[in-house]
Amino acid sequence: MDKFLKSISYIFHPLFMPLFAAWFYFEISPRFISKVVIHGKLISLGILTVILPVLSFLILKTLGKAKTIHLENTKERIYPLILYGIILLVTLKRVILPTLTVELYFFILGVLVSNLACLFMAFFKLKASLHMAAIAGAFMFFVALSIHFSINLNNVLALMCVAIGAVATSRLHFMAHNYKELILGLFVGILPQLILVTYWL
Repeated sequence: MDKFLKSISYIFHPLFMPLFAAWFYFEISPRFISKVVIHGKLISLGILTVILPVLSFLILKTLGKAKTIHLENTKERIYPLILYGIILLVTLKRVILPTLTVELYFFILGVLVSNLACLFMAFFKLKASLHMAAIAGAFMFFVALSIHFSINLNNVLALMCVAIGAVATSRLHFMAHNYKELILGLFVGILPQLILVTYWL
């Protein structure tokens, strides 16, 4: 059981959520976008939001600014969240543009807002679950896409609910968070997406 719950934390790691959401968006979008463009966007997004943050973390770990990739305390969250915020800004300026994929643009913008909220709380020694914020934000995005494109995504949304429960169970099991931090992460992930959805839905 320990191995299963630990794998949940890695499979649904916050770094993977933007790439997963983008892949899902391109899969269900009725808008025509060439395969070449899609592949280019996904590769660029993977490099910026997964590979670059991992490399940045390794540098921070070498410098003694972070201990584990799960960023267990508020102090070691500050530098990674600052760097990730900069990476998301670059992503919005260079990769995910509102002229081509407006829905995805506002999703990434919502991720940036959630990131800034977690950073702001870290300065005041408040800890929200980054795992919950990431998966909850993706869930809200999928709900909005279902309405926007008039597509029945009930099965996917049901699986996402199960995944949210599994992530929460995993974080509690390993005592990475308490109930308050999980609930806080849930709201930090959902609210920016819920607010920004008014600009494209």
